[in-house]
Amino acid sequence: MPEIGSQITKKELAQRLGVSRSSLYYQHKRPAIDEEVKNQIEAVLSENPAYGHKRIALELKLNKKRILRVMKKYGIKPYKRRAKRLRKKRDEGKQTKFENLVEGFCPIRPNIVWAGDFTYIRYGARFIYLATLIDIFTREIVGFSISRFHNKEMILGALEHALLKHSPPQYMHSDQGSEYCSREHTSLMASLGVKISMSHKASPWENAFQESFYSHFKVELGQTNRFDSLGELIEEIHRIISYYNERRIHSKLKMPPREYRQRFRQCV
Repeated sequence: MPEIGSQITKKELAQRLGVSRSSLYYQHKRPAIDEEVKNQIEAVLSENPAYGHKRIALELKLNKKRILRVMKKYGIKPYKRRAKRLRKKRDEGKQTKFENLVEGFCPIRPNIVWAGDFTYIRYGARFIYLATLIDIFTREIVGFSISRFHNKEMILGALEHALLKHSPPQYMHSDQGSEYCSREHTSLMASLGVKISMSHKASPWENAFQESFYSHFKVELGQTNRFDSLGELIEEIHRIISYYNERRIHSKLKMPPREYRQRFRQCV
């Protein structure tokens, strides 16, 4: 036995431990690999700040459990989602003059069901409004309109934008907003041969596709006081919608909506 305080060689230590001497020089590779994965995750988040671990995994073509483990290890988090609005129980289930024709409906191709909605965006002491139309098969924003005013012209503008590149859908779904119930909107739907479908009052989950889009949109947009002018804000809205359609991986589609539409067309 070596005396107390004397040094022991690696060869002697290996013999005592019953292992090869080379194993004493081995350094576990996982920390270095995790560090590299961490860098890749941060690179994805720099361009896609709202991505969760599932979309990051799709982007990097890695296992989602591995991505989640590394994110937890290094404390990496995407932006938080906004809290859901409280629902008024007394309003749930109230019926409008138009029934919900698409509840549980699963279209098998584009231009079957479009869903419409709008949101407000605060800029300084005023608001602007964004109206969008989403194809619930491809999840693509097929048309949108930005307005200083909250009125039916905003809704009609989004529809006009959509019809520049797409055929009318079979069904148009929305909430019971006065803009969608207006004579101009309902008459236009009738002239196009489009069936109107509406959610029950105070039932936002019946238009979940639009609710989900706006949830992600508000995260991507961030604080509007960072823009020096209204023009810069509007330009950013255009950029985000383009990013959503063309680059952002949709968790259900496993690819961006525009790519999903193009692949569908190639297969039919």
